[in-house]
Amino acid sequence: MRGSDEFAYGLQRMNEDIKYSASRLEACSNCFEILKDRLDRLCDFINSLENVRQWSLWNHDPTVQEQSRKLRTTAVKALCDLEKYQSRRIHNEETQISEYIQKLSHSVRADVTCMQVTERSKVVFIGSGALPLSALTIAQESGAEVLCLDIDSEALELGRHMAAMSGLGSRVTFSHKRISELAVAREATHFIIASLVENKLELLEELKHAAHDQARILIRYGNGLKSLFNYPLEADLSEDWTMNTLGTQGHLYDTIILERAIQLKGV
Repeated sequence: MRGSDEFAYGLQRMNEDIKYSASRLEACSNCFEILKDRLDRLCDFINSLENVRQWSLWNHDPTVQEQSRKLRTTAVKALCDLEKYQSRRIHNEETQISEYIQKLSHSVRADVTCMQVTERSKVVFIGSGALPLSALTIAQESGAEVLCLDIDSEALELGRHMAAMSGLGSRVTFSHKRISELAVAREATHFIIASLVENKLELLEELKHAAHDQARILIRYGNGLKSLFNYPLEADLSEDWTMNTLGTQGHLYDTIILERAIQLKGV
């Protein structure tokens, strides 16, 4: 078997394992742990230096590209399903939301610091999902107001309930509207685009017209091997934006902060 075929076959097997485990999520008491384990294995696969090397050799192979796209589609859907399952468990008081926020606070605190989010900030979080822990943690750590956007109505309802349960319902609100439909977009000081949001370039184009010139935009994305579990950001943005890439070695996704280039030049 050629090296590219072997690599593609490995991607196919992971896709099949995750898809089957996701289909069984509601069927048994330990199916949650099984699916979580499958997704954890994918994370380990992405962070392997040997697999990064293999990707550099075979990522242009058409079969590898096809299996990569299929795996990303399956993994993203499985994670969304897993988040909804976890959110419903929290609603049923099977676990405490405070434990989740505490575990996440360390990693999110770095984003809060780099973006200079304060209690006077207004943050728009795009793609918050059913388990909006980053948004809740940002509100708790900084005291900022956070507006969560998502196209999934069920995820929004679950997220709204989580915010209420956490005592942050007055600072974390939810909407299904697009950026261009929100009057608050002109007032927002920060925008965050989640790694599982696919149309990143389309959103940036909206933000060019909807956001004010001094707003900061944080984008989570995954290029290369990380694109197996994140939507990529493969475009030259230097004409419109000044970019600051955050250190994300060993992380599942990469992070970049954008500011308007024209604003920084003092024009």
